[in-house]
Amino acid sequence: MSQYIERFLADVWQQLEHFYLQENDRMSTLNDWSQLHIGVNHYVKVKWTSKKLDKLQWGTPHYGTISIYTYEPFSWHDDAYKVAAGDYMQDITEHQHIEALFSALCTKMDRVFQSADYHTKLFDYRLQVILEFEHEGRELYYQKELLNHNKLALAKQTLATFIETKVMADLPVRPAEKDGFFFARYLVNPHFFQQRVTEIEPLIQRLLEKYRGNEERFNQWMYDYTLAFKDWAEEHILAVYFERTGEYTTKWILNSEARPNQEELEFFVYIALQMGDKEPDTRQQYLAFAQQLGSQEAIHYLQNGSGRCEPTRKSVRFQGKANDILKSIAIQINVEEEEAYREALQYIIDLLQTGFVKGYHLQLKSQEENYLSVKELAQSELHQFFANCLTYPNLFPLLADYAQLAMEAYAWYEDVEPSEQSVMPGTYAIFGLGLYSDAYFPLVQTYMSLVDSEHQLVQNYYAEAFLDRHGLSVEVLPVLIDILLSANEGELEPLKGISLDEPVLLAELIHHLESKEDYQREYVLYQIFGSVEELTQRIEQEVEPMKEMLEKLLGWMAEWSY
Repeated sequence: MSQYIERFLADVWQQLEHFYLQENDRMSTLNDWSQLHIGVNHYVKVKWTSKKLDKLQWGTPHYGTISIYTYEPFSWHDDAYKVAAGDYMQDITEHQHIEALFSALCTKMDRVFQSADYHTKLFDYRLQVILEFEHEGRELYYQKELLNHNKLALAKQTLATFIETKVMADLPVRPAEKDGFFFARYLVNPHFFQQRVTEIEPLIQRLLEKYRGNEERFNQWMYDYTLAFKDWAEEHILAVYFERTGEYTTKWILNSEARPNQEELEFFVYIALQMGDKEPDTRQQYLAFAQQLGSQEAIHYLQNGSGRCEPTRKSVRFQGKANDILKSIAIQINVEEEEAYREALQYIIDLLQTGFVKGYHLQLKSQEENYLSVKELAQSELHQFFANCLTYPNLFPLLADYAQLAMEAYAWYEDVEPSEQSVMPGTYAIFGLGLYSDAYFPLVQTYMSLVDSEHQLVQNYYAEAFLDRHGLSVEVLPVLIDILLSANEGELEPLKGISLDEPVLLAELIHHLESKEDYQREYVLYQIFGSVEELTQRIEQEVEPMKEMLEKLLGWMAEWSY
């Protein structure tokens, strides 16, 4: 072996050996392994660039930097072990030198990888070895996958036993919770399965059936295989046929005339459909990619929906059409009457009950055009539909049923582009019900407890509309407090036209704020009274018992600055 290779590998191995010894000690303390977890480390990348190592003193001769990665690096963070290359780099001048270096690196890693010198879990059954090397202004890339055939055979045997005794066995036998992640990874690993729908789908469904009575395990299994599917899609489809672009958000642009084979494309479409329950945006995006790759099946789904929901419903009064892939609902009101809106609303409820995404967008054809008197609410067709429904008091109970079903934290309707006018599903119905009837005050309070106050703004303006409609009373005050607590902090302003000028109202306010956190009290009091100075000035003009109660509120109030 050439001296430059020996010295280069010595610098690399010094870092790797230190890491592997630490890992070896750590693994010796762990006992709670999944039976499907063959081993941990499966990646090594060595990279040389001519860039000087930062820690070298000024004036010190440098021969570039060697970076050693023990796991695939993230684009936004570099956790490599870095060492200054020695003067041996002057001898690495030709392609064949670099190729010889990579061959020696693979030989060294394979010897370590196959040995029994370390903890049995230190390495997975496979090890990716990568060399990136700067040469004549460009980067050369070499990659090889090493296999430990004994471990691979053991993994296959363990997997077969797991499927027989844990997956296919009758209830109450279930896999351990820690096994789900690894089993999902096996499903998309070509060393263990062919990625065919007929082979993978029965196993997915078998575990879903087993977990159906346990919501936590059911959702965890969905999360495990969804994550594994996304990784497969990125590695085998997106990274192969598309180019990653975008500075803040990832965009994939078709950049290859090559196309996946029919089996791969069918599996990609299958993966897209599996995303629907948890990630409807990913489902739509993947199907659009599959369409670009020539999938007629993807075109069908994009045009007609997944087939899991009722695509059309029609009567003499209304027509409804839905596409769950595009997250779109179209409603046409043929007769402007209560029953037409009842039928349309019931259709939407039935869609949501079958799993239709709650953050949909709606197209409306109607001669009526009503909107709620709440500032900053988008005058969208979705808003118009619910405002039209709200003109019929007999529909209020059905609207409440819809709202209970639709509310979901950290979700938004798609009736507007993402902006300050984005609102949580159920917003238009709940805002209207809260304005029109005190029977739905508890629904408003539930909504305010769910709304994402950091990323939604319109609830700030609801308090004013709510007060204009109901005035201020002992019954209204607790609802108002919940509304104020849900406000977006960055846009807080004192309410206009509010006046707590009765002892009973101040007593009620104190009663409800006593159980709140300090910051919550300050939050509410700023919106009611404005600044500390304003409240102080009012106290100077009051008499007992109002003065004493206001002084108590002043004691809770800090200077709020915006």
